[in-house]
Amino acid sequence: MTLPVSRKPKLAAFDLDGTLTQHKTPLSAEARDALDALRASGVALMMAGAGDCRRIFRQMGGYPIDVVGNYGMQYAEWDAAAGGLRFVRDECVPCDRAGVLARADAFRAAHGLLDFAGDSVEFHDSGVVTFAILGTKARQEDKLAYDPDRRKRRAMHAEVKALFPEFTVFVGGSSSFDMAPAPFDKAWALAKACEERGLRKEDVLYVGDDYGPGGNDESVLLAGFPFLKIDDYRDTPALLRETARLP
Repeated sequence: MTLPVSRKPKLAAFDLDGTLTQHKTPLSAEARDALDALRASGVALMMAGAGDCRRIFRQMGGYPIDVVGNYGMQYAEWDAAAGGLRFVRDECVPCDRAGVLARADAFRAAHGLLDFAGDSVEFHDSGVVTFAILGTKARQEDKLAYDPDRRKRRAMHAEVKALFPEFTVFVGGSSSFDMAPAPFDKAWALAKACEERGLRKEDVLYVGDDYGPGGNDESVLLAGFPFLKIDDYRDTPALLRETARLP
């Protein structure tokens, strides 16, 4: 795999699941060492996640790094003195829950998706919404078997986007759509980071695996940030060490 940059970036931003780690698994010693090497070479590090900053930080075993969460709705800086995260931004956007449920019900009726376990939709305090096709209490084996190549949800993606225009809609997890209040997405979060740090787009290297249609990293790719595409998280440490050796 060829690096998309020939000179060392000033900031490297990362997705977590499928990029630095296997899904929902802790940060490995190898990945930690590669991040350390990149930082030691003079590159600033930042996570850019879809989930809550606290969850990302826990999954990384408390690794000292700034964290963007909820597609930019949250931003927390590593506080060395406190040994943890210090929140700079933690936004909540009101959600029309009744309207979302009514539209979700209409979509289900139109597509014959009326058999689901638990709730149809999960509402998060931030205003982020998960439209769970199989329901919030579906069995894990059923979720994994539903749409492993994402073709079903990618075929529905444009319709769901049109149905929920107040959200940025992503093909999420194994059987759901994740919806963040507009304009929040990872491209928005990186543009905000560049503005706050006085960086240009070309100063950033984004590292992510979910760059296909509807993926939560796709917006970064389409926005033109230098993008290191990861297809196997086990390749990432070697690529980070290669980045650290750039001039």
